[in-house]
Amino acid sequence: MLGTSRPPARSPCEIMPISEEHCMSDAYEALTASLAAADPEIERLIEAEGRRESEKIRLIASENYVSQAVMDATGSILTNKYSEGYAGKRYYEGQQLIDQVEQLAVDRAKALFGADHANVQPYSGSPANLAVYMAFLSPGDKVLGMGLPAGGHLTHGAKVSATGKWFDAVHYGVRRDTGRVDLDEVAEIARAERPKMIICGGTAIPRTVDFAGFKAIADEVGAVLMADIAHIAGLVAGGAHPTPVGLADVVTTTTHKTLRGPRGAMILTNEEHAKAIDKAVFPGLQGGPHNHTTAAIAVALREAAKDSFKAYAAQIVKNAKALAAGLTARGFDLVSGGTDNHLILVDLTSKDIPGKPAAKALDAAGIELNFNSVPFDQRKPFDPSGLRIGTSSVTTRGMTEGDMDLIAGWIDRAVAAAKDGKDAELDVIAGEIREHTKSFPIPGWKA
Repeated sequence: MLGTSRPPARSPCEIMPISEEHCMSDAYEALTASLAAADPEIERLIEAEGRRESEKIRLIASENYVSQAVMDATGSILTNKYSEGYAGKRYYEGQQLIDQVEQLAVDRAKALFGADHANVQPYSGSPANLAVYMAFLSPGDKVLGMGLPAGGHLTHGAKVSATGKWFDAVHYGVRRDTGRVDLDEVAEIARAERPKMIICGGTAIPRTVDFAGFKAIADEVGAVLMADIAHIAGLVAGGAHPTPVGLADVVTTTTHKTLRGPRGAMILTNEEHAKAIDKAVFPGLQGGPHNHTTAAIAVALREAAKDSFKAYAAQIVKNAKALAAGLTARGFDLVSGGTDNHLILVDLTSKDIPGKPAAKALDAAGIELNFNSVPFDQRKPFDPSGLRIGTSSVTTRGMTEGDMDLIAGWIDRAVAAAKDGKDAELDVIAGEIREHTKSFPIPGWKA
């Protein structure tokens, strides 16, 4: 069944004392029907997705399982309210309670990350990043970010992104011999290019980001420093990764991934830049915020402030290190040789199989991850050499280091089966995984 907090279905007339004529009208019937009655196709797909997420080992680094409380807030009546503007300064009436919801989210974000100012309205990470560009730059200004092939994000100036079309983007990468960022190289590029903004962080970086080192470079060339911590925000909040707050001029993050909240985003900054950031988000890019998401962000931030979340963040890293060790022991090559956070980047070149067919085979075997480019990849982006793995979701389910070695073994068997065309072996692995995951239920769904 779906979320355990869902009340049993009741007839429209039981819900409120209204006239029988109105109660029996088709219009009212449609408004009060359960999802199963109103749209059984969607209900069936949601049910199937819940079963799929429950029976698989999900290792996509940008995903997680939210709590029942976060799920309840996301599906709440707050979705009905439109709220252009900010708390106390709205363009619509009836905002008294919405203002309180947003202020709670803002206050909790500031407290959790130690920031002077927080904007919790961005719809997702890409608009949040674009808002920072709008706050600090003019079209054509130069930006220095991590290149997409090295582990950066589309919004860090990739040519196919608006950030690469509207701004003059230059990029740094990683060393071929270490797979790590070389700050001396970053400094050399910054001195030559004189960017107005430098971006650190990315989407496939398995090592600790040296925020202080980036800050020194930004200060030297007079650039704004933006830290994109979308992937590691939960680790930062839980004390498992150094924080950029107080070093970077502005910090962006999504609210899902390791932070384990809904699909949204936040921007953290200091008082000096608060007004520019808020203006860039609204009215610069967006209209009314998604109030149900704002409430869910507030709930997730409250959860992240607990000691149990600190233990969770630490376990994410322990699990990633254990999984990396298990893969290395089985002959897999890892970019940078391992991990410091939740993320592992595997180069399959030595296994003689590209990332895409390996990922497809692993999915059939019950292990969900994504194919990914690796630094200096000779293959095309949609058919790359690597796999990206994250341990946030399995850690939420309660898995620990021993489970990671089992997962490494399943990955090894599945990749070998894919290379040899042994589809039957993938079915065997999927069955083993279905049995194993029965001991690790997921929030918001019950078999």
